[in-house]
Amino acid sequence: MLSKFGRLFQIKTRFEAWLVIYAIALGAVERGRHYLEVYPGFGGWLLAVACTAVVFVAGGKLLDSVSAPAPALASGPYRAPVKRRMLNGRSRPRGLQSRRGSESRISRRKD
Repeated sequence: MLSKFGRLFQIKTRFEAWLVIYAIALGAVERGRHYLEVYPGFGGWLLAVACTAVVFVAGGKLLDSVSAPAPALASGPYRAPVKRRMLNGRSRPRGLQSRRGSESRISRRKD
């Protein structure tokens, strides 16, 4: 029974993590306002900034601890293209590289 109750307090999704971060941020801002009233001047500002900086640290830890949704796998009749091997370290056959322009082989003949 206690384990069922404990599962209510587990953060399972990123949406829940963002809600918790929002709640932490509201509390941090309220605590920072309280510090500004109690400690006027530089000390109050320093404590207020420290309260709000904790939200970034805690938020980062929360978002890192929640697993991201799995990427959708590509499904369908199409397969990934096959990578062709190059001939002799070249991407094109040697005969095609020596051709210039759009001339045909017949027009290049010297009869």
